[in-house]
Amino acid sequence: MHPPKLIATLAACAVQVLAQHGPRTWPEAYDLAEAAFARLSQSEKIGIVTGIGWNQEPLGPCIGNTSPAWSIGYPSLCLHDGPQGIRWADGVTAFTPAVQAASTWDRRLISERGTFLGEEFRGKGIHVILGPAPGPLGKNPNGGRNWEGFSPDPYLQGIATALTVTATQDVGVQTAVKHFIANEQEVNRETISSNVDDRSMHELYLWPFADAIHADATSVMCAYNRVNGTYACENDVVLTRLLKEEMGFPGYVMSDWFVAQQTTAGSANAGMDMATPGSDWGGGNQLWGPRLQQAIDRGDVPQSRLDDMVRRILAAWYLVGQDEGFPPVDFDVDVQADHARNVRDVARDGTVLLKNDDNILPLRFPGRVAVIGSSSVPNPNGINSCLDHGCDRGALGMGWGSGAVMYPYFVAPLQAIQEQARADGFEVVSSATDSVNAGANAARGADVAIVFITANSGEAYITVEGNPGDRIDLDPWHNGNELVEAVAAANENVVVVVHSTGPVILERILAQPNVKAIVWGGLPSQENGNAAVDILWGKVNPNGKLPYTIARSMQDYSSTVQFEGLQDNFEEGLYIDYRHFDAEDIAPRYEFGFGLSFTTFGYSDLHIDAELDPGPAYGDIIPGGRADLFGEPVRVDVTITNTGDVAGAEVPQLYLGLPESAPPTPPKQLRGFDKVWLAPGESQVVTFDLRRKDVSYWDVGLQEWVVPLGTFRVFVGSSSRDIRAEGEFVSGCFHGQYAAIRAKACDERNQNRSGPMVLWSAVTTFGRCVKYRVGSLQNVSNPEFRHITWDITY
Repeated sequence: MHPPKLIATLAACAVQVLAQHGPRTWPEAYDLAEAAFARLSQSEKIGIVTGIGWNQEPLGPCIGNTSPAWSIGYPSLCLHDGPQGIRWADGVTAFTPAVQAASTWDRRLISERGTFLGEEFRGKGIHVILGPAPGPLGKNPNGGRNWEGFSPDPYLQGIATALTVTATQDVGVQTAVKHFIANEQEVNRETISSNVDDRSMHELYLWPFADAIHADATSVMCAYNRVNGTYACENDVVLTRLLKEEMGFPGYVMSDWFVAQQTTAGSANAGMDMATPGSDWGGGNQLWGPRLQQAIDRGDVPQSRLDDMVRRILAAWYLVGQDEGFPPVDFDVDVQADHARNVRDVARDGTVLLKNDDNILPLRFPGRVAVIGSSSVPNPNGINSCLDHGCDRGALGMGWGSGAVMYPYFVAPLQAIQEQARADGFEVVSSATDSVNAGANAARGADVAIVFITANSGEAYITVEGNPGDRIDLDPWHNGNELVEAVAAANENVVVVVHSTGPVILERILAQPNVKAIVWGGLPSQENGNAAVDILWGKVNPNGKLPYTIARSMQDYSSTVQFEGLQDNFEEGLYIDYRHFDAEDIAPRYEFGFGLSFTTFGYSDLHIDAELDPGPAYGDIIPGGRADLFGEPVRVDVTITNTGDVAGAEVPQLYLGLPESAPPTPPKQLRGFDKVWLAPGESQVVTFDLRRKDVSYWDVGLQEWVVPLGTFRVFVGSSSRDIRAEGEFVSGCFHGQYAAIRAKACDERNQNRSGPMVLWSAVTTFGRCVKYRVGSLQNVSNPEFRHITWDITY
């Protein structure tokens, strides 16, 4: 073991080394990898791509390990869970789950969270964090692991994932972005086939992974499920064509643990690059290692495929600078530093105020406060007494499963409220059970009664209270509805605080006139009670916004977990969460992006600048897709003013509606957000820069991202339904003429190809298919392109 002082010294040296050579680019990393590759033996190559076990002697505490290659100074890689912090370890921070970070809509806090995660993983000597987790995206509101990712909106999910990848890797820790792809439920996760249409795959499920890859994510973890009938880790369409070719992913693909990899040659030839942890649950059935060499010897796997795997893994190692000064694996060192500060900030700023009748909040010097519910106190058996938090006893800070982290401490609501009472001098009475009689008795005579309720979910290997990872319904757990009804019958000033992994149906609670306020606490981790008190007593103006939609009925959502059968046909297509509610004109209870404040905000002076050529993307392939997709041809400015008398933060959100020339598309889609802190009367201009991809749709015929011709509608507001400013801009004009409207492939597509950027295509003009030749699309001023006579005027 290495003493903390030595670890700190090594870490400081590593930071100096990183500062000296700066962040590497992929080409630089590949140059280093190529030089090292030439010195490797065949057995070392096999060892680099093959896991050698997990969390057992003599390997140590890491959940995954690979063989070292001492000829080039390459160590045994330590891979470890997970997205919320270091699993099965002491001296670590239990960071807020990703969904809570998304609820802040605060890029700074999300990025800081990623930095602190990286610092802790690096401090323990862990090379690869198994996260972040933009899959599942969260199309099913009752999906068990949605809380490990950020949001069912691909834009919000993608931005938050990219921020996390950048921040974590800047510290020198590799990220393994998971679970790729369409891994949307826990029930039958190892056998179910996610049958996804091409457009939905691109515009929803691949979208956040593309953002992660553009942020230089070093690795991607392929999922357990099948995709359109073929296992994800054996699916060459998914791993090679979509991930490595179309999205230009230069890193490596690792398997999810154990059963995600089905065969030796099938996974290798499909594009998987690392078998983790290298065996089945019992330590046998190793599909790579010697069996991979045998497959190469037989000709079932080309030697070139193994060499490609090794180069990818080495390049990722060099990219983040792990070849210089990386500390040894040591799980005994305390790495918490001051990271609890970020937990408190995210827990608080991710708390969403849903209802505040009579301005009951913030609480103003109540004489007597009743605190009610079993989730107002810590787990009575101990805050870490349930393996991977696989229970729902006491206050809820995160869901259960491999993404869970042991708490270094836990501040429950009752404790935090009692501390506030000592400062303010009010009386606290409590009922730390879910007994309706006890709750009502505690509430009688109190100036305000605060009821804490929960709903939980997690990973499939643990079933909690009949929920096999995925939730069987969207009701509050532990008779939460009945508890609130009993308390509301006994007290006329009731505040309900909800801690949940995802949406909960609140209709019975809202039917109680004495429920004056609802606070959506989400998943605040170790700072649970402190975050609640910060909002309830107005220490901070609530500024969280929902990262998903809360419906009036579970039936209002467009999809749910398939509890029976092994096929999920994704029949909802593009229409998940608010996209579905908008398209079907269904009134949500609380819409995506919603959140109240103790002040008010005004929106004014919307201004749009756009220089946007329609047609398909044409740039070179870079990490994330075609290069021009990441250009920013549209800028939108809006002025936000605090029109109230309390300082606070607003989250202006930009939604976009595509022109009528586009194929059927949700009425509006999130394409920008920011968070601004304003004093009373203060104004600030917020700027949204829209990427070309943000204004495109995926054309199934052309197999390209296409900007449609026509008028785009811009909606800027405080939520997806609370639109405060609207505008529009037009695509289609350059050099005095209008570019092609929506391209649609005819039989002539790709005929007479004379180069990768030269093709035959077609233009749909009022139902007629007109052939034209497109020159080099890298140069839109090419005379052959410019002098086309268009059959349409705008």
